[in-house]
Amino acid sequence: MLFEKKIKIKNFEVGFLFREGDFAGILEPGAHKFFDPWNKVRVSIHSQRDAFLVDEQLDVIVKSGELAERAQVLDLKQHQRALVWVDGRFDRAFGPGLYAYWTKFHDVVVETFDARDIRFEHAQLKPIWQNTFARQQLEFYDVNRECAGVLFIDGRYVETLTPGTYAFWRGVADIKLVENDLRETMLDIGGQDIMTADKVTLRINAVATYKIVDAKLAVTASNSLQQSLYREVQLALRSVIGSQELDSFLSAKESVAGELETIVRRRAGELGLSIVSVGIRDVILPGEMKNLLNQVMEAKKAAEANLIVRREEVAAMRSQANTAKMLSDNPTLMRLRELEVLEKIAMTGNLNIVLGEKGLADRVTNML
Repeated sequence: MLFEKKIKIKNFEVGFLFREGDFAGILEPGAHKFFDPWNKVRVSIHSQRDAFLVDEQLDVIVKSGELAERAQVLDLKQHQRALVWVDGRFDRAFGPGLYAYWTKFHDVVVETFDARDIRFEHAQLKPIWQNTFARQQLEFYDVNRECAGVLFIDGRYVETLTPGTYAFWRGVADIKLVENDLRETMLDIGGQDIMTADKVTLRINAVATYKIVDAKLAVTASNSLQQSLYREVQLALRSVIGSQELDSFLSAKESVAGELETIVRRRAGELGLSIVSVGIRDVILPGEMKNLLNQVMEAKKAAEANLIVRREEVAAMRSQANTAKMLSDNPTLMRLRELEVLEKIAMTGNLNIVLGEKGLADRVTNML
C-alpha cells in the first residue's frame, strides 16, 4: 500500500517507536505496518544481545516506565559511581548520569559507590584496572616492591601505602602519591676543597649510604631529600676536617670518618633517613705538598732501611764474636772446624797450598 511503512523486529530485538520525534512506545518482535504519508514515524531497533542500551532519548524512555521489566536502569547522582558486571565479567564503570542494561539475555549486576569516599577498594581490582572504561572514572597508582607510597589528598597527608595497586575516583579530589624507594642508596659528595687547621687545602671525595625509614618525613621535611643530605655531609666535612691538622688527619682518617658519621646521622634522622655509613673515599693533596710528602716519605724509608742494615751488621758481628770465643775456649772444636774447612777444599778437586810463615808447612802436613 502506498505510504505504508513495514518494520520487521527479530526475536532478540526491541523497537522504540517515535512519532514526530516523541517516544510512543515499544514494539515487540514481529512484523509491524504503519501508514505514514508524511514520514513522521521512526522506529529505533535495539539488539538485546548487546547488554548496554544506548539511545538519545533514554531519559524519556525510562520515565515512560516501558523498561521496568526489560532493563536494569542506573540513575547516578553527582556523588555516585557504579560498576557493572555482565555475566560475571566486568563491563564498565559509570559516573553521574542515566544508563540502562538489557536483562533478558544477560545477568547484570550493578555495584554503586559513594565517590566522596575517594579511595576505591575492590576484591577484583585487577580486571577493573585493565578496563579502558574504568580508567575514565578511576585513577590507578602502583607502589613498587621495596617502596612506600606517601598519599596526599587535597594537599593533606592521609597515609603511607605499602607495595600494591591503588585506585581513586577521578574528579573528586586532588590526589598525589609520592613513591619512596626504601632500599639503600649511595650519595657521592665529590670535589670538596677544604682547608685544614694548618692552612693546607685538600680536595676530598666522600660517600654516604642511607635508606629511608620514615617515608612521610622524607617527603615533607625537605623539597629535595638528596640535596639536603648532600649539604649536611658537605658542612660536616668542612667542620671536622677544618679542625684537624694535616698530619693528624692523614694518620687518623678512620676516626675522622667516625666523627663525620655521628654528625650526619643526627641530622639525617630529622629527614626521615637512617645513615648506613659515611666515609672519605679520596684525599687529593696539592702538587707541591704531594712532592714534599713524597720526599719526607723517601727520607723516612731510607732511614729505616739504613737502620735495618746497621742492625743486621751488628747482629752479624756479635755472632762472629761469639763463634770466635767458643773456638778459642775449646781446642777440639777448633780442630773440628779446621777439618771441615779442609774437607770442603778437598771436595773441589784442587788443593793449592801457599807456604809463607815458617812452620806453616809442617802444621798443614800434620793436619793432612
